Amino acid sequence: MFRTLRDAFKIQEIRRKILYVLMMLVVIRFGSQLPVPGVNTAFFANFFANNTNDAFSFLNAFTGGGFDNFSIFALSITPYITSSIIIQLLTIAIPQLEEMQRDGEDGRKKITAITRYVTVGLALFESIAMAIGFGNKGLITEMTVVNVIIVVASLTAGSAFLMWVGEQINDKGVGNGISTVLLINILSRIPTDFVKLFKQFIKGQTILMGSLRALLILAIVLAVTVFVLVLNGAERRIPVQYSKKMQGRKMVGGQSSNIPLKVNTAGVIPIIFTSSIMSFPGIIASFAGKTNVGGWGGKVLGVLNSANWFNRDNMFDTLGIILYIVLVVFFAYFYTSITFNPLEVADNMKKQGGFIPGIRPGKPTVEYLNSILNYIIFIGAAGLTIVAVIPFFFNGMFSAQVSFGGTSLIIVVSVILETLKQVESMMLVRNYKGFLND
Repeated sequence: MFRTLRDAFKIQEIRRKILYVLMMLVVIRFGSQLPVPGVNTAFFANFFANNTNDAFSFLNAFTGGGFDNFSIFALSITPYITSSIIIQLLTIAIPQLEEMQRDGEDGRKKITAITRYVTVGLALFESIAMAIGFGNKGLITEMTVVNVIIVVASLTAGSAFLMWVGEQINDKGVGNGISTVLLINILSRIPTDFVKLFKQFIKGQTILMGSLRALLILAIVLAVTVFVLVLNGAERRIPVQYSKKMQGRKMVGGQSSNIPLKVNTAGVIPIIFTSSIMSFPGIIASFAGKTNVGGWGGKVLGVLNSANWFNRDNMFDTLGIILYIVLVVFFAYFYTSITFNPLEVADNMKKQGGFIPGIRPGKPTVEYLNSILNYIIFIGAAGLTIVAVIPFFFNGMFSAQVSFGGTSLIIVVSVILETLKQVESMMLVRNYKGFLND
């Protein structure tokens, strides 16, 4: 990794792209500390201290503390992520969107424009809900129409600006812009989390006990990171053989290839979907001021709140982990069924004269791909669940309240690996150009 970056900085074009990304990251971190005018910046800090709802903690981790400070980037690029997921799901239900998706570059530009509009709409809706829901509780210092408009405009503009930054990184930098914004926000919280772990488990202990605890914490983090690396890179390669055919006076074809199916086919999407759905009732209760609901309503909110799982004083709420696992597996299958179509893959292979050795083209190929896909999706979903549940276990059993978890770790690892791959490919292309010029 460090060698790749060192070699990349020797190339002017790549160095300029990397420095551009670094400059944008500085802008993002500066904006995350710039408070919205007319608000009490300590409101959410006190709110998090007195509220164990994991819904806003999850959002705060994705905004790099911008939500805690209630900065102009408090919404971060979560509206864009939600918008992208919604548009992707709607391509199944709306034929016009499906046609745009297949219509090459022009179609993709139209879908991108629609995604932008939906992003601004979602950011506007979320900012209005926050301004009204928390304004009267002390968030806005003077609850007037002008102050509410300022808060709504600041949050919406901040989210739209981050969306623009992500697109600029795509065009002028390296890596995926939106993923890079998420990455820097998550990384910015990790030093604070390690300081919390140090104060909670190591500070005040003897040298021997403190060293053992520090080694144990590092071993757990390292083990989970290695597991995420394996899960992110694991794939099942299905061999494909292309038959020879006459083209003019030449015999072409006959090459061997493969279809790489990633074990973690859906990425981190199932965890994001599941966390969003399970945290939604808690968010609504917080907006309505019903955080201390009694009866069955309180029990349901307690079960859905991951902050209560694996609590030794109340193991009943840990039943929510069952629903969590079921939803992760469901969304893993659901999202993969949207992004990977075995029938389309089989048809494309057949048109190009390709076949899987030992499997007849057509329906048998589709059935074979489905059976392989169902098997690896389950393995990927199981791996995702393990990565996500480990932080819940330690947070509940040992009260290790940190913002980064399985979701954050998967995002960090996958974004870094993809960015390094892009840098390596850019260096490779440049080397080929230099060879041809010589």
